[in-house]
Amino acid sequence: MRAMVLERQAPAASRPLGWQELEDPRPADDEVLVRLGACGVCRTDLHLVEGDLPPHRLPVVPGHQAVGRVEAVGAAVRRFRPGDRVGVAWVHRLCLGCEPCIEGRENLCEHPTFTGWDVDGGYAEKIVVPAAFAHPLPAGLGDDAHVAPLLCAGIIGYRALKRSGLRPGSRIGLWGFGASAHLALQIARAWGAEVFVVTRSEAAQQRARRLGAAWAGGPGERPPRPLAHAISFAPAGSVLPEALAALDRGGTLAIAGIHLDRVPELDYEEHLFYEKSICSVTANTRRDARELLALAARLRLETDIETFPLEQANEALARLAADQLGAQAAVLTIG
Repeated sequence: MRAMVLERQAPAASRPLGWQELEDPRPADDEVLVRLGACGVCRTDLHLVEGDLPPHRLPVVPGHQAVGRVEAVGAAVRRFRPGDRVGVAWVHRLCLGCEPCIEGRENLCEHPTFTGWDVDGGYAEKIVVPAAFAHPLPAGLGDDAHVAPLLCAGIIGYRALKRSGLRPGSRIGLWGFGASAHLALQIARAWGAEVFVVTRSEAAQQRARRLGAAWAGGPGERPPRPLAHAISFAPAGSVLPEALAALDRGGTLAIAGIHLDRVPELDYEEHLFYEKSICSVTANTRRDARELLALAARLRLETDIETFPLEQANEALARLAADQLGAQAAVLTIG
């Protein structure tokens, strides 16, 4: 099979992925082999490629927003048959025996492995995944390329909404407006929330307004009304004081990202007093994925994508790094 492989971490602009011919992976007894049709290009992939995240193994095939059809199943698999359409997400496997897993907090597993970080991911023609962590795709979703961003951007945006404590009819602010925020806004609006967006891109501000944002502004601008909830999707710690200052009394800020640079000093009275809360978002549970995919089908969530053939994965990453995408998300088309 053909794949784009990371041998050494380097800036995306240097085009560090190499085009290689690899042996087809073989599913273990509890795994399925999936022939892929598309894989999203996530900012987490960019953090891995450029070294913001330490490598868990090299060489590695990145990618964890993959969509395709089951080609073969392991001897113990009963959940899927060849031809079934599935999604492959960030969580590759969990131990299911540690205290968080037993308590139902599997996203906090003490011994997890991740797609495209610990094991080869979706920048390839085929992938193997444990059947217990492959996601059946509901009828009514779009083509593979449009579904791909749901497998990380959608799931993490959905979990971030839950972590923020969003209630129907309340007010929420989103800092950063990439693929995840684009989907979170649609869900929040469907729940009757009033949404405010802060992003440096004027084009993204316009997209947010078209999707129903009550207000969209740039960095340093404060939403016109105090917020009960907020989410930071930006990898920049400098965003957090702005978001906390915009919160109303008792508000909650959720930080949705695997990487965040230095958090500046906070002023207790302005940023934290009056029982404001900060929480992080760590991976996701399989229940999050099921709920989000069902919501996506029911609400007909819109994914705004720019597509690249698999062999142009370097170009997609470089344009993501330079904020030069022509859409909210980049997706590799495969096959």
